[in-house]
Amino acid sequence: MTDRSVRVAILADTHGFLDQRIADEVRRCDIALHAGDVGGADVLFAMQPEQEAVAIRGNNDDAAHWPASEQDMLARLPENATVDLPGGRIKLVHGDDGGTIDQRHRRYRQQFADCRAVVYGHSHRQCVDQSAAPWVLNPGAAGRTRTYGGPGCLVLQCDDAHWDLEALQFEPRTAPRTRRRSGRDGSESNDGRNG
Repeated sequence: MTDRSVRVAILADTHGFLDQRIADEVRRCDIALHAGDVGGADVLFAMQPEQEAVAIRGNNDDAAHWPASEQDMLARLPENATVDLPGGRIKLVHGDDGGTIDQRHRRYRQQFADCRAVVYGHSHRQCVDQSAAPWVLNPGAAGRTRTYGGPGCLVLQCDDAHWDLEALQFEPRTAPRTRRRSGRDGSESNDGRNG
């Protein structure tokens, strides 16, 4: 048994955009795990943990959704992954295999009983189910698409004896609105800019 402690960022469903607040959390972690629907190489480059980033393919990670120049990176994304951590293993699946939440959680617990946790995405809804082993976790959407209350992620602090999980969800950001002003001649202008 070691005293090694590892901090892990768990995220999913970025669809080509990683919220900066989540990117900041990832930088404070040793490992980052992405449960699919990455959406492009920009997200992979923005995930900068101290040691390692692991990402899997989601149902929208295909040639139609990724730029042609990034197809080689897309081809390297596996459909699922198993990651060894102090105190246990985590299974990453995307979660687009159907069923209700209860059915999915029951299925994952049966399929991946040798893991300490199963992480999935797809629904964009954060869910932490620690009611039985393995834990079944959905970090929510870490981008700006269907965040259901704001972008989110999970942070796992683990060592050989303990796993502590923190669920984070940030306020949604909205684009600033362009205020309409009346010009001197009574016509409307767009913040004083032409065009």
